[in-house]
Amino acid sequence: MRKIEHIGIAVADLEKSNALFASLLGKEHFKTEIVDGEGVETSFFQVGQTKVELLQAIRPDSPISKFIERKSEGVHHIAFDVEDIQAEVERLKNEGFEILNETPKLGADNKLVVFLHPRSTNGVLVELCQEISEGSRSKQSQKTVNSKQGRL
Repeated sequence: MRKIEHIGIAVADLEKSNALFASLLGKEHFKTEIVDGEGVETSFFQVGQTKVELLQAIRPDSPISKFIERKSEGVHHIAFDVEDIQAEVERLKNEGFEILNETPKLGADNKLVVFLHPRSTNGVLVELCQEISEGSRSKQSQKTVNSKQGRL
């Protein structure tokens, strides 16, 4: 793991939270993005080498909607930047960590993502992120299509 890539914060109202964090951090968010697969709209703030990601549910069945129902708004996950997400998943499995999705998913901010279950990380949802290069984007898109069709 190379660095903390971002801290994910679940919010009920992205517009109000963007204003709050802009005031707190002294700068505006630099992008918003919808991640249909997770049912969220995200907003990113750059803070030094790390980002703050605000996440608002866009569907009632999204993980963020369920998180807010159970726990209210707040820190949802911490994400670590990795060079090779597949190798890192294998390493962590061998160390005994519980992986929620062993096949990386397309995430926000041009990343492949994998999550570790909080019960294996002292109650913290951990996300692994790998920047997507053009070559790996087309390969991952094909993997996603194949896995939806039951093939890998």
